[in-house]
Amino acid sequence: MDYARFFSDDVPSFLRSPVREIFRKVDLASIYSFAGGYPDASTFPLGEMEGLARTVVEKYGARALQYGGTQGVPELREAISRWYAPWLYGRPGGIPLENIQITTSSQQGIDVCARVFLNPGDVVLTTYPAYLGALQSFRAYRAVILPLSNATGRLSLSELRSLRSLRPLPAELGPSPCPCPGVDTSSRGSLPCSGATKLIYVVPDFCNPSGVTMTLEERQALVEFARREDLLIVEDSPYRELRYSGSDIPTIYSLAPERTLHLGSFSKIFAPGFRLGWIIAEPELLEQIFVCKQALDLCPPVFDQYLAAEFLGSGALDRNLKHSISLYRDKRDYMISLLEKYMPASVTWTHPDGGLFLWLTLPENVDTVAMYDSALAAGVAYVAGSFFFLDGSHHNTMRLNFSYLARERMEAGVKLLSEEIRRVLPSSQTIEIQRIP
Repeated sequence: MDYARFFSDDVPSFLRSPVREIFRKVDLASIYSFAGGYPDASTFPLGEMEGLARTVVEKYGARALQYGGTQGVPELREAISRWYAPWLYGRPGGIPLENIQITTSSQQGIDVCARVFLNPGDVVLTTYPAYLGALQSFRAYRAVILPLSNATGRLSLSELRSLRSLRPLPAELGPSPCPCPGVDTSSRGSLPCSGATKLIYVVPDFCNPSGVTMTLEERQALVEFARREDLLIVEDSPYRELRYSGSDIPTIYSLAPERTLHLGSFSKIFAPGFRLGWIIAEPELLEQIFVCKQALDLCPPVFDQYLAAEFLGSGALDRNLKHSISLYRDKRDYMISLLEKYMPASVTWTHPDGGLFLWLTLPENVDTVAMYDSALAAGVAYVAGSFFFLDGSHHNTMRLNFSYLARERMEAGVKLLSEEIRRVLPSSQTIEIQRIP
């Protein structure tokens, strides 16, 4: 039976995640996976869970198993208000509860922002390479996505400051093909840029996928630009707490609370299986998100919210975060040392101050999508960098995750990946140079 006529006009705009395709087909335990953004399972507070669950049952009783408010249970919002204020503002204090909306994952936060603010043809500005989950959400609502940076994720301050009105934009921007294998883009055509420029989307701290952190000057210039052009900023911040070196930089929200929606997540600091996140923004913005979310899931998972509230309130999160930071700092440093040991001299990579990812750049003649099947067959997985560019460009890049794979397996995995890279490089590009310790 041909089901094509039943699908909505939005379906051709859906992007397929190559990471999810890997997980659907491959047992991660059987390969060396640097692909997904999985946390290290040793950071999950298993030792705390039985006590937390008992506390939730004794303290909240049947309320923990009942439906809850769409905005989230007040206990969790209060805990976030107290705990997150220093992370958000850089100083102690509280965040008004009316400014906090709990979401069923920060991915839902991105999606609900797209759903509430974007019409087909509206423009979203972002830094490239861009988080694939955000590209999926924005394209699902048929938005036009334009880069606001160079390919390294760095903003051009001079261009940003000199750039004036974005309107009018060209009526046709041409096709934005999906580079994911198996997706038919022949019927997609071009996206008409018929709407307004409304949103800037950024991951300013240890960006997924590049690991780049926006400087204070870049954040200030972005805010100045957003105010001049009257744009909203979606500040996606799932990694901010995971800093291993350097100093904290003020959030974009702290610089422009009136036009910023700040997205946070428990996935990297508690456990991703709970699917809990939050949005901090002006109540007038959250009101429409509140209404929209009623049609999505009625309310976030209540029992999970109470667990998270107790996890924050008991001090367990602070203790667990210290362990996570120490672990990931060691794994980041070890991964970089392995790259220095095994990679050809023609390969370069980023040195992130935090987060979970490194960004590799290979010689121009290498196509990391083309070499992927043979690498996976050899037993090592990564994500080709072109998936983070809507036009499929930058085929010579890749994203590597350093948090998931056990430390004792990392060397064999990096060595195997380097062998696959050497296999596709011309011999002139595999000559080593003396590396300075």
